[in-house]
Amino acid sequence: MDIRQKASITAISLAFILAISKFIVGFASNSMAVVSSGLDSLLDVFMSSLNLFAIWKASQPADESHQYGHGKVEDMAQVVQAVVIVISGMLIIYRSVDQFFRNEIITYSIFDVSVMVLSLAFTFVIMSTLKNVGEKTNSNTLRADALHYTSDIYSNSSALVAMALTFYTGRIFFDLLFALITGCIIIYSAIRILKSGLYGLMDASIPERAQKEIEEIIGRLPYPYAGYHKLRTRFSGNKKYIDFHLLICKKLNIDEAHELANKLEKTIKEMMLVADIVIHVEPCELDGCDFTEETCTALRLREARKK
Repeated sequence: MDIRQKASITAISLAFILAISKFIVGFASNSMAVVSSGLDSLLDVFMSSLNLFAIWKASQPADESHQYGHGKVEDMAQVVQAVVIVISGMLIIYRSVDQFFRNEIITYSIFDVSVMVLSLAFTFVIMSTLKNVGEKTNSNTLRADALHYTSDIYSNSSALVAMALTFYTGRIFFDLLFALITGCIIIYSAIRILKSGLYGLMDASIPERAQKEIEEIIGRLPYPYAGYHKLRTRFSGNKKYIDFHLLICKKLNIDEAHELANKLEKTIKEMMLVADIVIHVEPCELDGCDFTEETCTALRLREARKK
């Protein structure tokens, strides 16, 4: 079991405890702000469970029918999660409005406040754990999960404010207002998760900043490097796919060119953490030099561009 799976199991366990606690207290007091927060925690259990499966499946080695691995499972999981979360957010908004017009009585107790404060503490721990592991392992799935738990922090805070205002004013309008805010936060976070998942399924390029770092690493190569072109990138789950054509002075033999490409591949992998790199070596076709560093046409062009 790798660190990503352990992080997901931690999130599932804590979110399940929170969901049960919120449902018990919320239904007892008839507070939709607390119940909606409980539903959100239950969805967290579903999402983190789906993430756990996706991470496990994506970690399986490539086989004959999936020669590029199973990374797309993580992107598909994000899309499914986002759709379910949008539906739940809409249900929260509908139920809150319906309760308001029915003028149902809300009776808060010390347990409502206690469970929401506990929820804030637990959610912060879950979010921090998922975010840290997601950054260390370069996992978009854990980053997306952390993003959703971040929205939970806002929704739990809203529920606490709603309870305080409703308790002191006696108006259930505030419970409705903050339940609506929670629903909107849930939908907004779902759209961001959906966007990330769809980008992965559509083979979108890796972030521009990471791509520029790759270009800088390639550009720092000394002679007999002569340039590069046709750089392409995409991501699938937490894995990055990179390929490009590397131009090398034509005086090099195959072994020397291959060794240079291997060193470059190793350097990029150290930066990208999880990457599949394909480098196609091509001989430099520029004229005007006699195959030495002093007369290299490509080097002179590079220096001219810097100026």
